[in-house]
Amino acid sequence: MAKKKIGKFSSFLNNPMDFTLLITIILLIGVGLVMLLSASSPSALADTGDSYRYFKRQLLFAILGLIAMFAISKIDYRFYQKFYKYAWWISVVLLGAVLVIGREINGAQRWIYITDTLSVQPSEIVKFLMILFYAGILVKNRDELSKIGKGFVKHFAMIVPIIGLLLLQPHFSASIVILGIVSIMMIVAGCKFKHFLAAGSFLIPFIIVLVIIEPYRLQRVLTFLDPWQDATGDGWQVIQSLYAIGSGGLFGVGLGESKQKYLYIPEPHNDFIFSIIGEELGFIGCALIIVLFAIFIWRGTLIAMKAPDMFGSLMAVGITSLIAIQVIINISVVTSSMPATGMPLPFFSYRWNGTIYTIM
Repeated sequence: MAKKKIGKFSSFLNNPMDFTLLITIILLIGVGLVMLLSASSPSALADTGDSYRYFKRQLLFAILGLIAMFAISKIDYRFYQKFYKYAWWISVVLLGAVLVIGREINGAQRWIYITDTLSVQPSEIVKFLMILFYAGILVKNRDELSKIGKGFVKHFAMIVPIIGLLLLQPHFSASIVILGIVSIMMIVAGCKFKHFLAAGSFLIPFIIVLVIIEPYRLQRVLTFLDPWQDATGDGWQVIQSLYAIGSGGLFGVGLGESKQKYLYIPEPHNDFIFSIIGEELGFIGCALIIVLFAIFIWRGTLIAMKAPDMFGSLMAVGITSLIAIQVIINISVVTSSMPATGMPLPFFSYRWNGTIYTIM
C-alpha cells in the first residue's frame, strides 16, 4: 500500500505545468510591480519618507507568493478534499475573531493586527476557504443538486452565516464576491439556474434594503449617479480617476509621468491603481492588461474542463471566478461603471498582497 501511495504522489509531481498560465501570472506580477512602484512613490514618500516603501513590501510578498505557488503546485489537490468540512468552521472562527479583536479603520472592523505593521484580513482567507468547502460539499452531494430543497436551498443556506458575519464588519464587497463565487460553483456543479433566478427576486430587494439602511452605501450610489454633485467630497476620487484615464488617451503620457498620482487620487496604489495605468499607459496599455486577465480566465476555465475529477474542476472554477469577479468589479468602479467598493485589483493593488494568492 505504501508503494502505491508513493507512486501516485510521484506521478502527480511529474504532471506538466500549464506554461501559458504560468507565463501569464508572471507577466501580471511583473507589470503589477512596475505600476505599483510608479503609482505608490509619491504617497510612500509623503507617508513614510521612503519612495520605495510600498514597492519593497509588494516585491517581498510577490516572491513569497511565487515560492508558495510552486510548492503548493507539487501537492496533490485531492489531499485538500479531506479537510473541506473544517473550512466552514475555520471561516466562522476567523470572521468572529475580527468582530472581537479586530481593529476598526474608517468605520469598518476588517483587520486583525498581529503587530503594528503586520496585519491580516480574514475575509481574504475566507474566500479561499469557501472555495474549498463548496468544492467538497458539492462533490459529496452531487446527486441532489438538481433538487430545489436538498440541492439549491440546502447548499445556498450554508453561506448565509458567513455573509452575515461579513456584513457585521461591515464588508459588503467581500460578501458580493463570495456570493458570486458560490453561485458560479453551484451552477457548474449541477444546481438549476432557474432556482437562482427565483432566489434573485428575493435577494435583490434585500440588497437594496442593505444599501438604503447604511448612509455610506446610499451615498456611494448617489455619487455614482452624479459624482459632480459633490466634486470636492464624495465624488473627488472617481472624478480624479476619470481625469487620469481621460488624459492617458490612446498611448498614455508615459511610464512614471502620471500627474494624478501626486496626491490627487487618494492612495493610488490601492483600489484605483488601474486609473494610473490608464493615465501612464493609455488605452493600449489597459487593453493589454485586460487581455492578460482574459488569458488567465481562459486557462483557468480550460483547466476546470480538463480536470480528472469534479473536486479539481470545482476548485479551478472557484479560483478563476474569484480573480474574474474582482477584476470586473475593480475596473468597473475605476471607470465609474458601478458604485465604489473597496475592491483591489488582483496582482496590482498594494493591499491585494496582504494575503498571498497561490494559483495552482
